[in-house]
Amino acid sequence: MDKNTIIGMLLMVAVVFGFMYLQQPSEEEIKAQQEAQKQEQVARATATDTPTDTLPSHIVAMLDSLVKTNNIVTHEVNLHNEDGHAAGIITVNGKEVSLDQVKKGLDDSALQNAAIAALRNAHDRYAQNEAFASHLTGTEKKFTIANDSLEVTISSRGAAIVGARLKAYTAYHTQEDYKKGHAVPVELIAGDNNALNFTLMGKNAPFNSNIFYFDGQQQGDTAVVMTLTAGNGARWAIRYALDKDSYMLKVDIDQQNMDRFLPPTTREMTVEWTQKLRRQEAGKNFEERNSALYWKEMGSDGEVDNLSENGNKNENVNGQLKWFSAKSQFFSTVLIADKGFNGPTTLESRAYEEGQKDYDTYLKDLKVTTSVAYDATAAHPASFHIFLGPNKYKVLRDYDRYSPDEDLKLTRLVSLGWTLFRWINTGIIIPVFNWLGNSGWSYGIIILVLTILLKLVLFPLTFKSYMSQAKMRVLQPDIKELNEKYPGQENMAKRQQKQMELFRQAGASPMGGCLPMLLQMPILIAMFWFFPSSIELRGQSFLWAPDLSAPDAIIHLPFSIPLLGDHLSIFCLLMTATNLGYTYLSMQSQQSSGMPGMKWMMYLMPIMFLVFFNNYAAGLSYYYFVSLLFTIGQTYLCRLFVSEEKVRATMAENAKKPKKKNGWMARMEEMQRKQQAMLREQEKRNKKGRR
Repeated sequence: MDKNTIIGMLLMVAVVFGFMYLQQPSEEEIKAQQEAQKQEQVARATATDTPTDTLPSHIVAMLDSLVKTNNIVTHEVNLHNEDGHAAGIITVNGKEVSLDQVKKGLDDSALQNAAIAALRNAHDRYAQNEAFASHLTGTEKKFTIANDSLEVTISSRGAAIVGARLKAYTAYHTQEDYKKGHAVPVELIAGDNNALNFTLMGKNAPFNSNIFYFDGQQQGDTAVVMTLTAGNGARWAIRYALDKDSYMLKVDIDQQNMDRFLPPTTREMTVEWTQKLRRQEAGKNFEERNSALYWKEMGSDGEVDNLSENGNKNENVNGQLKWFSAKSQFFSTVLIADKGFNGPTTLESRAYEEGQKDYDTYLKDLKVTTSVAYDATAAHPASFHIFLGPNKYKVLRDYDRYSPDEDLKLTRLVSLGWTLFRWINTGIIIPVFNWLGNSGWSYGIIILVLTILLKLVLFPLTFKSYMSQAKMRVLQPDIKELNEKYPGQENMAKRQQKQMELFRQAGASPMGGCLPMLLQMPILIAMFWFFPSSIELRGQSFLWAPDLSAPDAIIHLPFSIPLLGDHLSIFCLLMTATNLGYTYLSMQSQQSSGMPGMKWMMYLMPIMFLVFFNNYAAGLSYYYFVSLLFTIGQTYLCRLFVSEEKVRATMAENAKKPKKKNGWMARMEEMQRKQQAMLREQEKRNKKGRR
């Protein structure tokens, strides 16, 4: 770029900036522009307040007609015939105005527009449901059906279940309730915490069952029919019926001439179910951790799945579902479709945060949106069963008869652990527990007897474990001698080989003490799942514990400790003290001076169990406490009747006998020989490298 070009460009820039400076508005012009903008804003605001909408004549005519015959009840509009005079109230922006005032025009333009919008909404609501318009208004009536186990209340508004009370169970919301005997019946559904809406696509607009007032007809003590009738001869009804002494509610959709209202292409009905899962137990945190939304996929081998118990979760399932359930610790509401729910299904769970409204009343907000197959010409297009009852294994197992083609697997609502532990619980623990439950004893005694029976069955393993530990104690001096004879890393293979020979000659095994204990672990873990899920223990007192299914929170702290809580459970403290004693006894019997850090770790474990079990069921801590006491007693009995001198003599006799190597021992020795050969070869290479 030459000099002339640069000068030319600079001159052009100077001209542009000079022009912009000269065109800059003066202060008077700026003030005039600002004033004009203010006037424009005022005019715009005034225009917004000016009525921009009016009621068309056909809407006015329809509203006048409805005033004479109906009450239009929406959130905002209530029209009625008062003393022969048409009247109406529209509630908008917190104010009430009459229909006549709106027709004439209100002075408040914003209020006028809001009232007109509310009236348009009411008109549209009636116009869309013209065939069933007579059921859009009415007075709510409630119908109660009951048997020996369950009482259900049905409202005419939306044909909704507004009450479900379990006669045999009571709810305790605080520890004071237990002490003072304050108890109320368990109510799975009460008021507006449950909603079930069926939606069909009509020829003009959606048909939603929850907006109508149904006509109810009681059929004895155990059944009621809720009916909608249309002017064109169509009828749509929901029949609720209870079996005798059952927690299962039968729900049938009945219809007649609905094909006049529904298009011939109708193939499905949308099902939308919401429930605020009610709190029933004193220990809210533990109850919340055992509450979730469950469901089962169609098919005899269909899996039972659930949303996480923690936080807010949602999931979409594309396959068909057989049922879904709002499950709490001890009670469930299960909606079962006789022919299955079509996919996709949306499942949502929202937890209540501490400090949130209704935090102490509800556990979770649950919602399911799905559909079922529907035939507009069928007399009975859809059927359901709703289980409203306890998570009791025997009860749930009996309800599999409601689906002869597949196993409903409702027993999965009882939390019994993973597959192995569930087999132990369902095959051994629950049958024995139920058998003992028929004795009439208190459940504290039943747990004691169950513990004794398990300890007797497991005693051979316990004795074998003790004998193996005794042999290892006898061999401690010989092992120490081998360690001194073959010290260092370079002699590790030789040292291990000699130790294996010593174990083989003495008939001992380092794993002999651990293996029997490992075989007992599945039963201990199965019991960990069983006791907090056993509804039989709910409300059962023993000694100082008012409820064996809840923490025996007798000692209350003036502060809260993270994880531990604001209380101490007595059975948990007893379990911890006994566990520390058993740990001390075990450390003595091992007589091991190596790894001192491991010793402290062994003593730390019972303290960790105290923190973990403090909020668990008192029955579980009581079982572990009694089990540890028996284990300590068995250990002392073994020491009393088993002499280490006799063990040493027996081992000496065994060492003299020729031993045939078993396959495992032979493989171990072969591995040690190969390892030793590899070490020698490595040493040779290292020596050559140094040269």
